[in-house]
Amino acid sequence: MSFSLIVKTADALAAEARAAARARLATTVEAHVEAQARALGYSGAAQLASYAASTVPHWAAEARAFVAWRDAVWLAMQAEGADTAQPLAPPEDILARLPPWRG
Repeated sequence: MSFSLIVKTADALAAEARAAARARLATTVEAHVEAQARALGYSGAAQLASYAASTVPHWAAEARAFVAWRDAVWLAMQAEGADTAQPLAPPEDILARLPPWRG
């Protein structure tokens, strides 16, 4: 019989907790983006974004607006977690600070 003892420092544990929080936040933001696409009548963000090259002007404009919004949302989310020394705010607080849909 053998065993391994792994000792983790406080810094390592904090880094693991932060990585887990960022993963949960990314999942929450992804769901937020997908929900907006579904609210617009599409099956998801990828389907909506695919209309950016549509020959139907309304669909193309809606898709381009969505892609620009989606990009702004992800950039804002990344900025929220840029300071690795600070804990992340709760996901609902971060969602409230993300750019609103203005399509």
